[in-house]
Amino acid sequence: MRLFLDTASIEEIREINRWGVLSGVTTNPSLVAKEGRSAEQVWKEILAEVDGDVSLETTELEAEAMYRQGKELAQLGANAVIKVPMTPAGLQAGKRLTEEGVRVNVTLVFSPAQAILAAEIGAYIVSPFLGRIDDAASDGMEVLRRICEIYDVQGYETQVLAASLRHPMHVVEAALAGADIATMPYDVFTKLVKHPLTDIGLDRFLTDWEALRRKLEEGA
Repeated sequence: MRLFLDTASIEEIREINRWGVLSGVTTNPSLVAKEGRSAEQVWKEILAEVDGDVSLETTELEAEAMYRQGKELAQLGANAVIKVPMTPAGLQAGKRLTEEGVRVNVTLVFSPAQAILAAEIGAYIVSPFLGRIDDAASDGMEVLRRICEIYDVQGYETQVLAASLRHPMHVVEAALAGADIATMPYDVFTKLVKHPLTDIGLDRFLTDWEALRRKLEEGA
């Protein structure tokens, strides 16, 4: 399972990228707006920093305008993936884009039925929003499992991206469910590396090493 960062902050991206485990980035209009710069400037900076896929979201609502915007966004970088919403207009624009070789991420997906539609237009990625499904008193992880099972049974090539992940166990459960990609905010990504026993073990090792160093110095 590939790990993506859900952010538009170049500082967060650079930090996680240094770990050597970052495979891509997802952005949306809300995240880009927080940066206080032009969207194109933000996107170009991210595309240059990340070797993997970077999802750029369309903001037009009508199919024709969405298609044109998607074409323009795709020109920003070879690793650009164009996000379109799970709406009739999004499907129409997404279908045209995929037919022209543009990689599409169908976003705001909340059901297996919607995921089937995304696969049928040849989307590169489908993004079910697990945390938001949970917020609506439904089981987001069960929706993810069903989507992964359907895609496996039908032989769909669309990759399943688990989105709206709220904590590390969401990431672990998404991996067990068979998601191809998990995208998460910086806060969740940094928690993946943390465990109290790791900190205790490292502290103990360093204490023992320092004690040995002092003993050797005293005996010299």
